Amino acid sequence: MPLKRHHKWVIGSFSSMIVLFMVITGILLFTLFARQEINYNSLRTETSDIKSKLTELTTNILQTKEELNSLGSKMGSIDEEMDLLKASTSADFSGIIDDAIKSVVTIRTNVGQGTGFIISDEGYIVTNAHVLADQYGKLAPLIQSITYEQETIETEFIGYDGYYDIALLKINGDYDSLRFTDSDDIQIGEKVIAIGNPLGLQFSVTEGIVSAVHRPGINKQEAYIQTDAALNPGNSGGPLINKEGKVIGINNFKVGSGENLGFALESNYIEEIINEISEEFLNKTLV
Repeated sequence: MPLKRHHKWVIGSFSSMIVLFMVITGILLFTLFARQEINYNSLRTETSDIKSKLTELTTNILQTKEELNSLGSKMGSIDEEMDLLKASTSADFSGIIDDAIKSVVTIRTNVGQGTGFIISDEGYIVTNAHVLADQYGKLAPLIQSITYEQETIETEFIGYDGYYDIALLKINGDYDSLRFTDSDDIQIGEKVIAIGNPLGLQFSVTEGIVSAVHRPGINKQEAYIQTDAALNPGNSGGPLINKEGKVIGINNFKVGSGENLGFALESNYIEEIINEISEEFLNKTLV
């Protein structure tokens, strides 16, 4: 049966509505996809910017850390230079003493006492051999070291050289140590300090100058520094230190009939003797 006119109109209107709906839906979907693409591109751009800023921030943090480390190193170097400058231009050895005195120990035995100083981080100590002996030259059965922090430590005897009056000891633990310098570079007139325990007064410091070098000692060897830094019983075995905080000698004896006539075995001899002792008894070189 043929469609009537009003039927055709209804069908045409319905078709138009479907087409119109599809067009509108297409436009909406296109707009939605376009907006999502724009948002995605914007987000990607922002993410890229954030990554760039994070990379820049990380680089700045690392650079700042390096600068702080460099600054800390420079500050340490400046402090050392200031200590050296103060010691060179005045009587102020305070910065040098603060560091050096922590590596000095009191040596106490059941027959007497003296001084020693730590020469390695492992706790090896140098002192005079006569500090450890009684009046008959016999080694004391008990040896103790008293640190700057007033800790008393049982001490092991390693060996000695009676000719140069040097002994090597050992305590357990990790310690700051003193370093030797070349005694051939010592200048007459340069300032020095002696650290020791004169008459039982622990960790006393005296100041003086180098009066002469290569003086003969009791053993007739021209191996001793003459200094006017005050030395008294108990100073034996303690370090003689220069303005750089390094050991130039070990305080050994004084001339009792004179004023301010102290003598210290030069550091080059100490190093040689200590290595001979350590190689014989420990099979290794210490300094």
